[in-house]
Amino acid sequence: MDRIDLKILKILQSDATVTVAEIAEKVALSATPCWKRIQKLETSGVLRKRVGLVSGGKVGLGLTVHISIQTGDHAVDRLESFVRAVSAMPEVVEFGRLAGEIDYVLKVVTTDISAYDAFYKRLTALMPLRNVSSHFELQSIKSTTALPLDLIDQGEPAPEAAAQASQQRVVALRTF
Repeated sequence: MDRIDLKILKILQSDATVTVAEIAEKVALSATPCWKRIQKLETSGVLRKRVGLVSGGKVGLGLTVHISIQTGDHAVDRLESFVRAVSAMPEVVEFGRLAGEIDYVLKVVTTDISAYDAFYKRLTALMPLRNVSSHFELQSIKSTTALPLDLIDQGEPAPEAAAQASQQRVVALRTF
């Protein structure tokens, strides 16, 4: 991944509706090479998807709850079953496994407290849990889906890209 790829990603992170022609102009490429770069970013999994962001409060999903979970049982099959079940719950918009005192953290959106209570009962029925702490969000101060791409050293290609480029040079040399 080079500087042009990072510029393309920054543009798409801020507005996924920008046309390829507009992106190409902003990164000083013609449309076809720009489109090929976008396709490569998609097929490699760097660019996962292009979406519209919906305001939960404006559509009736105004309650956000952050939940930390400590499981009592760390048997692999039980945890895998728990992860599958929680991942399938539509209220869960973020779900991560942590190291340390807390095993899992969830971000849940729902309509109101009674809907959350119903969700909580379904969640705690999945398996015995040592501790479930719910933290109700009073105000969202910062929420972004954009990664801080400026933190990446743009002078050097990413390690995976550098290794791939090196392999490509070796293959190119062998063909001569």
